[in-house]
Amino acid sequence: MKVTIEVDCTPLEAREFMGLPDVQPMQTAMMEKLQQRMLENIDKYSPEAIMQSWFTFDPKIGERFQDMFANLTGLATGRSSDKK
Repeated sequence: MKVTIEVDCTPLEAREFMGLPDVQPMQTAMMEKLQQRMLENIDKYSPEAIMQSWFTFDPKIGERFQDMFANLTGLATGRSSDKK
């Protein structure tokens, strides 16, 4: 014998039926805090701020990026960047 019971209820109704606590106020408060922190720090993650932090870390990083890209394009085309 096979018995199937189908219960049609919302997640809130299921939590109440099972005796689980309502976490909606806590979720709302946490999401508001998260949103506030993200908005406070959004300027730190702009492309300009990231590039500035990279270039202030090492003054010669621009040259190193240029060398790296030159080497990568040489590898992709099969040509060597060293001329002998």
